Amino acid sequence: MPFLQRGGSRLHYEVHGDGPPLVFAHGVGGNHASWFYQIAALADRFRVVVFDARGFGRSTDAEGLGREGFVDDLEAVFDAADVGQAVLVGQSMGGGACLGLTCRAPHRVRALVLADTLIGVRLPDEIAGLMAEVDRRTLDLPQAERVLGPSFRRREPGLSQLYLELASFNSVNLRTLPGRQALYGLDQLAATKVPVLFIVGEEDVLYPPHAVRAAQAHVPGSRVVELPGVGHSAYFEQPEMFNRAMLDWLAECVPAGGPMKAAAAAS
Repeated sequence: MPFLQRGGSRLHYEVHGDGPPLVFAHGVGGNHASWFYQIAALADRFRVVVFDARGFGRSTDAEGLGREGFVDDLEAVFDAADVGQAVLVGQSMGGGACLGLTCRAPHRVRALVLADTLIGVRLPDEIAGLMAEVDRRTLDLPQAERVLGPSFRRREPGLSQLYLELASFNSVNLRTLPGRQALYGLDQLAATKVPVLFIVGEEDVLYPPHAVRAAQAHVPGSRVVELPGVGHSAYFEQPEMFNRAMLDWLAECVPAGGPMKAAAAAS
């Protein structure tokens, strides 16, 4: 059970499989275990790295840094897992850390997948206005209605409960998570030249498709995929659909004949 030491804090991470590396960063309602579908589906041809952000799962946060430590922690996970360059996949909160590392150290990021998130983005005024209204409407929703789409909740009540139970292993939640998220402009992301895929669920109430599409339009060469009948947790609600969207895009965006393309195309 690997841990890495960061000051007084211990960060838990896991490596599954072998091949081109994929590093997954979870959201505020999750931890490393949230990616079990992706581990099972992808570890036969990728090196899948999952970890607990500080204060989540098995990781501690002795310094009380919270969000302020996320980008440095993510790079430390790269080093501990002996990953030089990887595809980064960030869901919701995890997207902020992935965006930050991409803008700060683009040489370490082969491609970036931002799933159901605009966290860490310094939004243009018109999109910031859209998101302020979204935040107002969703602030007092029950957690299940925030993080899971209505189609999934009706179809999978047991898995919906499991999703909520995973968060019980975290020391912090949305309201108690300390620190401030560093912000990066969409122009900064575009300037990295890292391939970017935005994935958004049709039923995502926290980062609705129209807002994600508006942000994606500011990143030339990026792509957006909207998954039907899916809410804020696309990777969990429709893992096969999520994985397929990601792998199809990777097969197109990586250099021809490269190991990442071969692994993605092998599915």
